[in-house]
Amino acid sequence: MDLNTVTDVVRRPSDRPGAHWHTGDAWLAGGTWLFSEPQLSIRRLVDLTALDWPALTPGEGLDIGATCTIRELYEFVPPDGWLAAALLRTSCEAFLASFKIWNAATVGGNICMSLPAGPMITLTVALEAAYRLWAADGTERTIAARDFVIGDHRNVLRPGEILRSIHIPGSALRKFHAYRRFTLTKLGRSTIFLIGTRTPGAGDLTLTITAGTTYPIVLRFDTAPDAGTLRDHIDAIPAEVWFADPNGTPEHRRHLAGHYAEEIRAELGSAR
Repeated sequence: MDLNTVTDVVRRPSDRPGAHWHTGDAWLAGGTWLFSEPQLSIRRLVDLTALDWPALTPGEGLDIGATCTIRELYEFVPPDGWLAAALLRTSCEAFLASFKIWNAATVGGNICMSLPAGPMITLTVALEAAYRLWAADGTERTIAARDFVIGDHRNVLRPGEILRSIHIPGSALRKFHAYRRFTLTKLGRSTIFLIGTRTPGAGDLTLTITAGTTYPIVLRFDTAPDAGTLRDHIDAIPAEVWFADPNGTPEHRRHLAGHYAEEIRAELGSAR
């Protein structure tokens, strides 16, 4: 779509592009959403792809540049021992997008859109990631992925702030995992997406609930809960947090969360 309000495009921004940010600017990475509908408040685009941020840097954990494409993430070959790295591909496959979109859409863009069904949000929250944010004044801060999205299409980014990179710790990548996802059609938008993880040799359980809620819900248990305890924690999620759209009612999504959570609990319990 033509963005007829845009009067300028910065194709080679400085290494810290936020220094020249002003009202009416928009960061451009893949642009798969940006160009999908009118953006009446935008006057200038700042192209981040020209900065050539490293896409994927494995080490003790995995650093993901915000401009890493979904295709690059999907094709990444993880080191041996990263049991939960299989979730990288699983989450890419949860996109409501064709393989053509994968070549342009970015990890950071999906996170910053902050939609309930954003699979990169599901992935990074479940794997205990931290986001590195650059502010317009040159400072930076780090925030836990689970604290970034605060509602449907809402997050904690301040004016001019930019997501620079995502760090997934190695400890999370070495965990056992299980997931469940429901869609109305095979390649449809997620009605609900749950991921459970457990530390090898321990009895803990972490359950991440997304897509069915307006922001990620993380339930942590130091010891594996019984079915009733897990159900009680899901029932305690406030009614207004459950999401409603054509893909499912809040009641339907709460039911799915309870059903799939029990399956994940049983599956990870049997993996001891």
